[in-house]
Amino acid sequence: MDHFHEERTEAVSTADVTREDRQFVTFVIGSEHFGVAMSPVQEIIRVPDVVRVPLAPRNLEGLANLRGRVLPIVNLRSVFGMQPRENDDATRAVVINLGTPLGFVVDRVASVVSVEATQIESADSISSTVRTDLLTGVVNRGGGEPMILVLDFERLISREFADVERRHTAASYTEHSPAAYSDEAETDADELQMVSFTVDGQEYGIAISSVQEIVQVPERVTSVPNAKAHVIGVMSLRNRLLPLVSLRRLFSLPERSLNDAQRIVVVSTSVGDRQACVGVVMDAVNEVLRVAKENVEPVPSVLAQAGNMAEIESICRLDDGRRIVSVLSPERLFDGARDGAALDIALMEQTDMDASVANTAELDDEMQMVVFRLADEEYGVPIESVQEIVRVPGTLTAVPKAPAFVEGVINLRGAVLPVVDQRIRFGLKTIERNDRQRIMVFVIGGARTGFIVDSVAEVLKVPTRYIEDSPRLSDAQRRLVGRVANLEKTGRLIQLVDPDQLLDESESTMLDAVAA
Repeated sequence: MDHFHEERTEAVSTADVTREDRQFVTFVIGSEHFGVAMSPVQEIIRVPDVVRVPLAPRNLEGLANLRGRVLPIVNLRSVFGMQPRENDDATRAVVINLGTPLGFVVDRVASVVSVEATQIESADSISSTVRTDLLTGVVNRGGGEPMILVLDFERLISREFADVERRHTAASYTEHSPAAYSDEAETDADELQMVSFTVDGQEYGIAISSVQEIVQVPERVTSVPNAKAHVIGVMSLRNRLLPLVSLRRLFSLPERSLNDAQRIVVVSTSVGDRQACVGVVMDAVNEVLRVAKENVEPVPSVLAQAGNMAEIESICRLDDGRRIVSVLSPERLFDGARDGAALDIALMEQTDMDASVANTAELDDEMQMVVFRLADEEYGVPIESVQEIVRVPGTLTAVPKAPAFVEGVINLRGAVLPVVDQRIRFGLKTIERNDRQRIMVFVIGGARTGFIVDSVAEVLKVPTRYIEDSPRLSDAQRRLVGRVANLEKTGRLIQLVDPDQLLDESESTMLDAVAA
C-alpha cells in the first residue's frame, strides 16, 4: 500500500506508465478480489459519515462531505447482492472519478499491482458471484495468487446511476431576502403570522416579520463588560457579533442554564436611529402560527400600564380562549431604558465587523430556510414556502377511502387540512406520535397540505455560495431534493426539498377531494 495514504488528496495518474504493464488498485469484497485501473482512482479514504437521501437508489448509502465537495457513497456489497456487514477498521471507500466523483465502499483495500497484458483474460470463462457484464476481464497471475476481477466502473455507474452527472454550485438560485418574505407573509391583511415560543411555561409570540432566523445555542458565549443583567453576552453569527438577551432575566423569572433544547430567536429592532439584530434566548420554540385578526386583542389598559407588561403589544386567544399567546414587541423589549449601553456596544461591534467583511468582499447573498428533521437527517425548505407550523394533535380524523399516504385530517381554523406523514413519503419507518413532531403546512397546487416531520430545528440563513446541486441519483430524488446546503465548517449537509414536488398532480387532486 505504498502508493496510497488513507487520506491522500491528490489524484492518481498513470501518465508515467510507459510499458505495456497496467497498474490496478485491488480490493476485497466478501470472498472475491477485485481490481480497477489506477487512472480513475482519485483517492482511498475511511468510510465517512453520510447523510441519507430520500428516494435514492437502494445501493446508495448517502452523501458525504469530502473537503467541501458532496460525495455520493455507494455500497458495493449491496450492488453485488451480498449480505450486509458492519464497517470495521479495514473498510474503505475507493473514490472513482469518471466525470463525477463517487465513493465505493469495499471490505478492504489489498494492494496496487502491475499486470502484464498477457495476464488479462476474458471474464466469460470464469464463474463468479458478480455478473460478468460488469467486468472488463480477469487478471490471472498464476503462482497461487487469487484471480482479480477487473470491474467496469463506467458500466456499473451507468447501470446503477444512469442520471449521475456533474453539477456546479447553483449560482442562479433565487434570492430570498427577509424583506421579500415579510411582504409575502403579510399578503393576507386579516391574519397575524408569528413565531410562538415558551418561557417558564408561558407562551409568547413575535410577529414573523421581525424574526430574522432561529438558531441553536452556541457552545461559547462571550460576556460583555458592564452589560445589564438580562444581557447574557455576544455570539458570533456569520461574521457578526450578535448580542444575546435572556427573556427569563428580562421578565425576572427563575434562571436556567443554557442547554441544547433552548433556541435563540434572532429579531430585528431599532436602537436609536439604527437597526440592530438581537438574539433572544427562549426555553423552546413551538410553532409558526397564522392567527385571524379577530382573535388578536390589545392588552387591557390596566395591564398595559404595569411595568412587567409593557413589552406585550397584543394578546391572542386560541382554541376558544383556552390558549393565550402574548405577542411581544421587539422595540419595547430593547428600548434605551432597558438595554442602555449594552446593546450600543454590541451594535458598534456589529458595524465594525460589517465594514471589515465588506472590505474583504465576503458579503454574500443568502437563502433563508426552515430546517426540519426526519430520522437522523436534516432537510430544508425556503421559508417563504412554509404557510405555518403547528403541533400534531392527539388524534387525526380518518377519512374513509382516503389515499393510503394520507394519515387523516385536522381542523385548522375552520378549514379541513389533509395531513401526510413525511416519513412514509421518504420510505422511512413510522414512529409513535410525540411532542417534538410538528405539521409543516405548504400550499401545493393551490391547496393547503400538512406534512408531519420529526421536529423543526431552526430557521437558518445560508449564503448561496454554500448551496450546490445535489448529485443526480434518480429522477424522483432529483426532482424532490435538487440542491444541498454544504456547510463544511460545521460538518452539516442539509438537503433542500422542493415543496412543489412533495405531491404529484394526481395526488394533489386526491387531496382536493379529501379536503372537500
